[in-house]
Amino acid sequence: MEERGRILALDVGDVRTGVAVTDPSQTIVSPHTVVKKPSREKALAALCTIIEELDPILVVAGLPLLENGDVGPQAKKVQTFISLLEPRIKPPVVFEDERYTTLAADEVFHAVGGKGRKRKAVIDKIAAAQILQSYLQRIEPGYSHVE
Repeated sequence: MEERGRILALDVGDVRTGVAVTDPSQTIVSPHTVVKKPSREKALAALCTIIEELDPILVVAGLPLLENGDVGPQAKKVQTFISLLEPRIKPPVVFEDERYTTLAADEVFHAVGGKGRKRKAVIDKIAAAQILQSYLQRIEPGYSHVE
């Protein structure tokens, strides 16, 4: 199996950021963790640590575009956050349209019988996996494997 390098995805939100990652061969997408945002600086530091540990070749950030595809206020917040993260990390960052990923993640969560207090955090990392899956399907039509 060809070693290409991990790709990491971020589902950036106001309160939490979901993180998902591929294996080094980019065959399997797995939800990884959730970073809470007690402050922007602490969230950036935590993400830098995760990125350094996982050593991805690329970071894919979900961009919550408006229904019509325009960049709205939430997408601008994500762009600002990523503009602060980019100079602190080695891999390049690309954006991926994340419309409907949280809805899809919620459906996955309920389909596997998910319940409980940590629902939102689990959904955030599933949404990051959905963003990563979407990116991989766009660059490699026919790709489909989420763990």
